[in-house]
Amino acid sequence: MNCFFLPISRSPLPPLERNLLNNVGVSPTAHFSTRIYHRKPPRNLRHPRHTKLPPDFGVNLFLKKPTTDTDTSLTDSIQSDQDDSEEEEEEEVEEQDGDVVWESDEIEAISSLFQGRIPQKPGKLGRERPLPLPLPHKLRPLGLPTPKKHIRSSRASISKEVYKNPSFLTGLAREIKDLASDQDASVVLCKWARFLRKGSLSLTIRELGHMGLPERALQAFCWAEKQPTLFPDDRLLASTVEVLARHHQMKVPLDLKKFTSMASRNVIEAMARGFIRAGSLKLAWKLLLVSKHGKRMLDSSVYAKLIFELGKNPDKHQLVEALLDDLGEREDLNLSQQDCTAIMKVCVRLGRFDIVENLFNWFKQSGRDPSVVLYTTLIHSRYSEMKYREALAVVWEMEASECLLDLPAFRVVIRLFVALNDLPRAVRYFAKMKEAGFSPTYDIYHDMINIYLASGRLAKCKEICKEAEMAGFKLDNHTASRLSELEREIRVSQALHWAAHECRENPFE
Repeated sequence: MNCFFLPISRSPLPPLERNLLNNVGVSPTAHFSTRIYHRKPPRNLRHPRHTKLPPDFGVNLFLKKPTTDTDTSLTDSIQSDQDDSEEEEEEEVEEQDGDVVWESDEIEAISSLFQGRIPQKPGKLGRERPLPLPLPHKLRPLGLPTPKKHIRSSRASISKEVYKNPSFLTGLAREIKDLASDQDASVVLCKWARFLRKGSLSLTIRELGHMGLPERALQAFCWAEKQPTLFPDDRLLASTVEVLARHHQMKVPLDLKKFTSMASRNVIEAMARGFIRAGSLKLAWKLLLVSKHGKRMLDSSVYAKLIFELGKNPDKHQLVEALLDDLGEREDLNLSQQDCTAIMKVCVRLGRFDIVENLFNWFKQSGRDPSVVLYTTLIHSRYSEMKYREALAVVWEMEASECLLDLPAFRVVIRLFVALNDLPRAVRYFAKMKEAGFSPTYDIYHDMINIYLASGRLAKCKEICKEAEMAGFKLDNHTASRLSELEREIRVSQALHWAAHECRENPFE
């Protein structure tokens, strides 16, 4: 075995050899003349892979501007580039000569020294953080509007906002009202025609009807009839017909059968509502009858309004019975809470308590919550039928639903407790009514006096009578006579009591 020392050349050594010489100094290497030891090691052993180091975050060398303070780092980088080039040349020479051969254990020992992080080259330690890149939206010049693909005209947007604005449409009615008597409504309407659409003028015409100006409403309809963008319109026609019928200025067609067959359902219902509000109940009844024979069923709310108005007249109760039968045969009921209450009140007057119960149950099954008015009507119906215990169950149901009682509700409930002769509850609800801020009516005072008279409490009767007189009410003769009779009976009973007491004290006198 021949041993020799590595020659020291003047050219700079590669980093690997420099570190090795610094740590070890001179290393003897065994050189064998056999063919096996002249074989080159594999490439992965000659150039072992090092783990990739993570980048130095916070320093962007590509964006960092060169300054005068970084001369040393620049020279170091140039020197490292030269060293790398010289290392590559020496590796080529070694491969050509084949004199230097590294063992696998030596390579592993050397590569283990570089498993950690490679120390940074000396340079500027206090590095400044580079500024962030400018964002694209920040580079956009200020003051330039963004392009819009769909641009709408201001006139179209204003018209869309105005044509269904209630304040604008009622303002048109006020402008028409302020016109001189010799001017037509078209003077105002032509000025605002570009903002109107189909159905807009129906609210204006109804407002003119509320103002008592059916002539102006007819002028507005005649002007709209000539505008192709506004007519034909059933809402406009229905509003005009209702206003004219309400003010008795509707020319009733001679052939109602032909009219109902040609007119739309909305127009027929509007005419019927106008007749009902005008008090022309005979015409409304005739119109509903002709529509029924022509198989043109009108809305159930029209029937409810006509039933309520006819129920006020005792002579029309037969017509009410017929309308109730027609309404009971229908399956598509569309009644509001006010309509149900109106029909129930009429049925209480007629004694049709079964209809009241069925209508209340239908309203609850429709998924709606009854109001205090509906509860009060049902309590009054059961009270009139003398079903006091069933009426008391409705009172507890109303209390459980947390309905705030109004004055009619207090009056009906107190009357029910008087009929049940339940003095404590009557007194409690009388006090609750006063706490709620309601002033008792004459009926309530009369019921409270009667229940106190029935219980023989003369002092409370006098207190309620004095309160009623201070409120401006005067007791009727029957109540006053009952009160004086009770006072006389109490005096007589007291006299008999004293006489009996004296007899017991002096039995021999």
